[in-house]
Amino acid sequence: MTDNEALGAALAPVAAGRATARLEGARASIVLDVTGLEEGARAELEADVRAAAGGLPGIDEVRVLMTSERRTRRLIAVASGKGGVGKSTIAANLAIALHARGRKVGLVDADIYGPSQPRLLGVEGVRPQAREKTLLPVRTKFGVPMLSMGGLVAEGQAIAWRGPMAGGALGQLVDADWGEAELLVLDLPPGTGDVQLTMIQKHKPAGAVIVSTPQDLALIDATRAIDLFAKAGVPVIGLIENMSGYACPHCGEVSDPFGAGGAEAAAARLGIPFLGRVPLEMAIRAASDAGEPPAAGNGPAAQLFAGLAERVDDWLKG
Repeated sequence: MTDNEALGAALAPVAAGRATARLEGARASIVLDVTGLEEGARAELEADVRAAAGGLPGIDEVRVLMTSERRTRRLIAVASGKGGVGKSTIAANLAIALHARGRKVGLVDADIYGPSQPRLLGVEGVRPQAREKTLLPVRTKFGVPMLSMGGLVAEGQAIAWRGPMAGGALGQLVDADWGEAELLVLDLPPGTGDVQLTMIQKHKPAGAVIVSTPQDLALIDATRAIDLFAKAGVPVIGLIENMSGYACPHCGEVSDPFGAGGAEAAAARLGIPFLGRVPLEMAIRAASDAGEPPAAGNGPAAQLFAGLAERVDDWLKG
């Protein structure tokens, strides 16, 4: 057995076919394919390979180069034509519900000027780390890694950026080291401005989910958002009607402070799927503010978001 063959044999049990190695005198040069491995697994593999190579007689130096193939990810944009319709809450719960269906999901809080995902996912005050100028998403207890401008600026600090700066920041969030994530849910800012245009041009989503209340004014703006994606060639997965109906906690009577059925009617008129309704419910609001998204639980709201995720998942499989 040659020295190179001996080195390969020593690495085989720990590298599982991921290592290519050669000897140059007393130096072992090893290339490791770390595609699909999380940061901790990469470090563990490197340590094991160094130990295996360094334990061979005659080797004084071990050099390790780690490489990985760029993973192709699908992006799902969650958008609305105006603010205040609960888009961020929908995005967080949809990501968690998709994860529960077995999807490897990451969440990008692309609402540069009004980031709220750190609170919704219970990671306020946790700053993302970086490796070689690439951001590492913040881990959450819900299995959905997340990146947000809210984790990069001081709490309460205004982000007074013009369009190009905001677009550049969004690029850093999307191009982060998302590890094994196969799907990124993008919580977009409301409207149809620079950030949305930059995202569509540079990080074209596979599809978009539009969120609106039943109110006529919200539906007018939601229609503009739908038109933006249609003109950009981004399929609209469907429309979600949020804050749809309110059940009085005392008498149980259901009222419709924002109207009823407007989003479903708009979806039919525009020829896009209607994904479902989310009620105006105190439990959803309270759990979200507490960093415990209802989709992570077992209650009625969790089943509701599971149904929305099933329809989006079916679209992804189609």
